[in-house]
Amino acid sequence: MPPKSKITKDMIVHAAIEVVRQSGFENVNARTVSAQLHCSTQPVMYHFATIDSLKRAAYAQTDRMHSAYMMNVPEEQDPVLAIGLNYIRFAVEEPQLFRFLFQSGYAEENSLLEMIDSEELVPVLAAMQEGTGLSMEKTKKVFLIIALFAHGYASIIANNGLEYDEALIARHLEDAWNGALIAACQEENNEEALR
Repeated sequence: MPPKSKITKDMIVHAAIEVVRQSGFENVNARTVSAQLHCSTQPVMYHFATIDSLKRAAYAQTDRMHSAYMMNVPEEQDPVLAIGLNYIRFAVEEPQLFRFLFQSGYAEENSLLEMIDSEELVPVLAAMQEGTGLSMEKTKKVFLIIALFAHGYASIIANNGLEYDEALIARHLEDAWNGALIAACQEENNEEALR
């Protein structure tokens, strides 16, 4: 008789992510996850006392996947524009996972200000600041404009409200980037003139 396969916590998390990917975060429960694993509900409930704790673990793993996806930027591309396009492209390729990350209420940050000060953004903001020569305060303002612009596009696309046209979106994203950068530079120059 072959030994029974052991269902691990990681296997359960990945199965929950697959349920999200296929049918949305609302459908993650012990039955759907165990069906994905072809096992009983017992291993799911053994490793996760509540479905909410399983969803939080799946959310954290999905967030790491999303971050890695966004940061996969070819060297020859402008990192800010490439990250923005990757953010939108993730919503195109993984609409259910995008909704789980940004429309489920599981995010730890409750506001844009909390997000902008998160540890995960430090390298992105530092690269932006180095490339623009702006103060960190102005860099954060520029980032927020681009983030809001990219998030708007991604949300509309993930919710089937718009067809994905990468060339058009790239032009719009570049226009938003240039406009935000010009405005931040002018603001910084005006502040320096007043000193």
